[in-house]
Amino acid sequence: MNRRTFIQHSAMLGAAGFLTRSPLLAQATGEAAGAFYPLRRNVGYFSGRGGTIGWLVDPAALAVVDTQFPGTAAFCLEGLPGRSGRTLDVVINTHHHRDHTSGNPVFKPAARTLVAQTNVPGLQLRDAARNGTTEGVVVANETFDVSWRREMGGEVVTATYFGAAHTNGDAVVHFERANVVHMGDLVFNRLYPVIDRPAGASIRHWITVLDEAVKKYPGDAIYIFGHGSAKFGVTGSQADLPVFRDYLSGLLDHVEREIANGKSKAEITALANLPGFPDFHSAAPNRLQGNLAVAYDELTTANG
Repeated sequence: MNRRTFIQHSAMLGAAGFLTRSPLLAQATGEAAGAFYPLRRNVGYFSGRGGTIGWLVDPAALAVVDTQFPGTAAFCLEGLPGRSGRTLDVVINTHHHRDHTSGNPVFKPAARTLVAQTNVPGLQLRDAARNGTTEGVVVANETFDVSWRREMGGEVVTATYFGAAHTNGDAVVHFERANVVHMGDLVFNRLYPVIDRPAGASIRHWITVLDEAVKKYPGDAIYIFGHGSAKFGVTGSQADLPVFRDYLSGLLDHVEREIANGKSKAEITALANLPGFPDFHSAAPNRLQGNLAVAYDELTTANG
């Protein structure tokens, strides 16, 4: 969220009683922090530590998208505007990464079902085993291959898998009547992304996925992104998707040219700044070298 939008949302939320305690104050006192921001028709997002949480608070239904870490998950669950202790109808994980699923143990007891794409539980457990942290890991108890849909109160919620991209289990969640689309980590808004090749990521197909999302969802949708720079924030419009797609295309094109010019992987990944993407480069964290390395591996490995 940019500064202008933050001020507008803060004023609105303060009047409605939805804005939680200051994140800065909570950090200073060692507490988990976060804030709730309504977007449209009972749908909004929660900022805290980790991937952005989306939420639906309908008079007859409750849904949450992604769960962050335990501390902020508890903060979110406790303060979810309009929940009043009701059971959540569904929690959806957009993918398996810890900053989107580590709050599952907090949300699961308060939810009827936990949903994710079919590949997600296995990827989640595999990563936990590698980190020696399988104890207490909570995975989805309902999965889908390509699409999932549910009518919930006055809303219709869908989740769609377009194929390998950031990982091999990313889902896009659409609140159809509110016309809000949660992209998970399929968009890092003006940030160098995480590209999880061991989890099946494909830069080339990620580009295709973003093009397909632009075609599938309405042009006037509000988008929620898994992560965003301080300047551009974690919400935006459909126009932000081609910006990120162009970064991925530019990354592949650059590395492909350098390989054709005989450059080694070490030489290619030494690049300090990929020209043409100043907003990405000026934002932290700087993952450019890692992005270049993954692009090199994808382009030089059989079958990508």
